[in-house]
Amino acid sequence: MARYDIHEADFAGMASSGNAETLFELGLMYATGRNGEVDVVAAHKWLNIAAFRGLDIAKQRREEIASEMTRDEIARAQREARDWITKH
Repeated sequence: MARYDIHEADFAGMASSGNAETLFELGLMYATGRNGEVDVVAAHKWLNIAAFRGLDIAKQRREEIASEMTRDEIARAQREARDWITKH
């Protein structure tokens, strides 16, 4: 059985599918630090995109993370989400 190293994962490739569940998982990975360190901006970004794609649980998780973020962090995450959506 091959060992899967999350640090070598192609996150852009995973996200490019546009699948809401995959985007949600990326958000959770960043929220919990499964990819290294916790990154609330990236977590909010991916959860926001998953919510935009219709995944209701992503909305709930995004709001939970937002309650721990500054306004500047939320604004940055929203900009990054909009940029990603316009490109994909």
